[in-house]
This record gives sequence, C-alpha cells and structure tokens, in this order.
Amino acid sequence: MRTRRSVVEIVPTHTVREGGGFKVRRPYRMGRVLSPFLLIDEMGPVNYGPGEAVGAPWHPHRGFETVTYLLDGRMRHEDSAGNSGELNPGDVQWMTAGRGIIHCEEPHEEFQKTGGRTHGFQIWVNLPAEHKMMNPRYQEVPAAESPTIEEGGVWARVIAGESMGTTSSIDTVIPISLIHIKMEEGTRLVQKFEPHLNGMIYVFSGKITIANELRMKTHPQTFGLG
Repeated sequence: MRTRRSVVEIVPTHTVREGGGFKVRRPYRMGRVLSPFLLIDEMGPVNYGPGEAVGAPWHPHRGFETVTYLLDGRMRHEDSAGNSGELNPGDVQWMTAGRGIIHCEEPHEEFQKTGGRTHGFQIWVNLPAEHKMMNPRYQEVPAAESPTIEEGGVWARVIAGESMGTTSSIDTVIPISLIHIKMEEGTRLVQKFEPHLNGMIYVFSGKITIANELRMKTHPQTFGLG
C-alpha cells in the first residue's frame, strides 16, 4: 500500500568555512530523520578570480562515504589508494573511505589560473557497523555517462538509486536514491521509496510545495520526510 510522506522537520542551513577556507552552506543538524546522511555541504555558488580558488588539502576519512557532485567549476581528486580523477560540471565522485583513506580535492590547475564559478555538493553517507572496516573504493561517473531523464517539465539526474524509471550505475553499500531534480513551475513529481527508509529534500533554488501541505521559499532548506 502506498503511503504519502509528510514533512516532519525543516532544518535551516548556516555558513561555515571548510578545507582551505572556502565557504559552504550546511544544515544546522542532521539527526535521525536525515540518517544515513552525516553531512550535506553546498559549496558556493561563488565566483573566483584568477588565483583565488581554494580546495581541501590532504585529509583523512574513515567509516563513511563521501559523494561529490559538481554543478559548476573544475576540480581534481587524488587519494592514498592510488585513485585520481577530474571533476567537471555534472560529474559524480563516490568515495568509500571504509577502514581509512587520505585524499585531497583541489581546483584544477587551469581553473586555478583562469578563475570562474564554482558550485557543487559534498555529502557524507554513514556506513553500517559491519561495513565500516571495508576496503576503500572509488567510483567516478562523468556527466556524459550519468543517467538523466526529462518528462513533463521535470528533469532529473539519477546520481544513485532510481527515479522515473531510470537507474544509476553507482554501486551503493546501503539502499540510497540520490537525485538532482529541476522542475518547471507548476509541474509535479512523485518519488517512490521504501517505507522503512528516510526521505529528504534539499532545496537550493526557487520554492517548493510538498504534498500540497507546505509551501515556502527555500534557499536553502532541508526537509526531513517521515
């Protein structure tokens, strides 16, 4: 039987500095309603001049996964497991720290020289106790291979899981659907997920009505669905 979810909590964001000093927007708290997500950082949007862009120098992670999704800009990744890669708009990087990994995320050399607009997200996903000591792994999906669908004024990139009949190639440790959605005014989307899973919506542009019961300007707000 299908059950409509209701909003049980609205979590505002605040601005903090991370890495080499760049600003991010972050929900004030995560908590049980937003589990298994430990952290959601919106990087930018910010316009850098030549030589101004900053990133996150070498640092360790353990026991969770980091998901980096870039909307604007150009970044590079390197880690202690020997992985390296470049992120451009629309690219997804899914790194499982597991028993431990050290990595860095910095502006690409060419972007550092020219400057430009940076906007993106980094999301931390908690690992269950039985997987916290798994071997580190790294998955990278360029925008051209990242599944998208457009239907009835709704556009979606399926970063992980499934939406609108489209499935991501990312291999997740636990069931997760992570979707970037853009909707034209007046359109509607029904997203299905299992009743035992938490739901969350992070709105970073425009405004939204949820289940015909909540209408709000939301830049940005995080909605926990119960």
